[in-house]
Amino acid sequence: MSGSPPPTGGFVRRVGLLQATAINMSQMCGIGPFVTIPLMVAAFGGPQAVTGFVAGAVLALCDGLVWAELGASMPGSGGSYVYLRQAFQYRTGRLLPFLFVWTAMLFIPLILSTGVVGFVQYLGYLAPGLGRTAGDLTGLGVIVLVVLLLWRGIEHIARITLVMWAVMITSVLLVIAAAATGFSPHRAFTYPAHAFDLTSGHFWPGFAAGLTIGVYDYLGYNTTAYLGAEIKDPGRTLPRSIVLSILGIMAIYLLLQIGTLSVVDWHRMTDPHDIASTSVASAVLAQTWGRGAADTVTVLILVTAFASVFTGLLGGSRVPCDAARDGVFFRPYARLHPRHRFPALGLATMGVITAVGFLIGRHTDLLTLIQLLTTVMVIVQALAQIVALSVLRRRQPDLRRPYRMWLYPLPAVIAFTGWCVIYGYADHNSPGRRPVEWSLAWLALGCAAFLVWAWRERVWPFGAKEISEEYNVLEASPG
Repeated sequence: MSGSPPPTGGFVRRVGLLQATAINMSQMCGIGPFVTIPLMVAAFGGPQAVTGFVAGAVLALCDGLVWAELGASMPGSGGSYVYLRQAFQYRTGRLLPFLFVWTAMLFIPLILSTGVVGFVQYLGYLAPGLGRTAGDLTGLGVIVLVVLLLWRGIEHIARITLVMWAVMITSVLLVIAAAATGFSPHRAFTYPAHAFDLTSGHFWPGFAAGLTIGVYDYLGYNTTAYLGAEIKDPGRTLPRSIVLSILGIMAIYLLLQIGTLSVVDWHRMTDPHDIASTSVASAVLAQTWGRGAADTVTVLILVTAFASVFTGLLGGSRVPCDAARDGVFFRPYARLHPRHRFPALGLATMGVITAVGFLIGRHTDLLTLIQLLTTVMVIVQALAQIVALSVLRRRQPDLRRPYRMWLYPLPAVIAFTGWCVIYGYADHNSPGRRPVEWSLAWLALGCAAFLVWAWRERVWPFGAKEISEEYNVLEASPG
């Protein structure tokens, strides 16, 4: 496929395996683990919180194999939209693809907004006098800068991403190395009594909360699937970039989590007045290598947070483009920038929603934002996409599949179960916030927007849409 010339006026395939893996890993290991380790410890009530990162890795890997098969078979911009469009054309027509794009334009910016919240948290370590208003303005300024940097061609962005990826790897490795110099097995592996009592009323709610936080930290393994139309040799590159990025980040997270818990007493992470609850990596460096080293690595962590927002908005802004070009979403989102060939309206819209999500997170709490974004994405993306995999295997057995899921359908079943656990415990783990109700309200609003769109386009909304069989006839990627 990469040997075929790109369509006139469309995307160009210029992102290779190294760049694709860097894009995924930069989005995955942004500020996430640096701000969620204290949240994970609070959820589990002790250093057994490492269980949450392991569970999140298993769910991410199983779900990643779903993305790998679908992305390799249908490498278009928009990711899940392409897969849902192809799988559900027979029953719901335009409805489910429209709802996916509608929800993605909320949950993707919410993911990015958590990175900006974390950026401001760590900036507070370097500038303790940073007030709420100044922090809000700083975060909004970061979002504006990201949008401006993305206002260019993909070949320039890929080079920027490699630099940010190198900074991310450096910052994480420095924290791990610092933790190794002050490693205390007693702190890391001494668990509270009944920490793994599966019959207690606290373990499973804590596990569900930890699974939510854990999978949030791995989100981003699918970023290159949103860039499918810009990936070289996607039949090979997409699956490899997904699996390599998950395995790499899993190793990094385990070393980071265990190392941090071995240096900083976990009780400090649950104290809102202790710096370890908001800037735990800085606390590790300050305790092992001193304040100067802590300041230096904190700067690198800020760059890492910036990189995660940068790569996430890069991939997310492509989501509505394919849908609009297919006539399944609002038409203005189909237009590409006349010179640099990127979806300008999608980028601008998601930039604005990221800013709103950042302000919500700043004035509530980070865990509420994580619960909201995961519940919004579960039904129309995570679960629907797993079903789409089975539907396509049954209805389109001849679809070209350069990669087929290992041990099918076991990973799909595990992923489906994991997402159901996250959704089922969401309200319990976010008391008073009601993320499930908010997610259903957003879906209801999306259905209303769908009817308005159908009325404006003068189409029957629920009829099956004739979908191009382009993915059935694409030539195999050159070996």
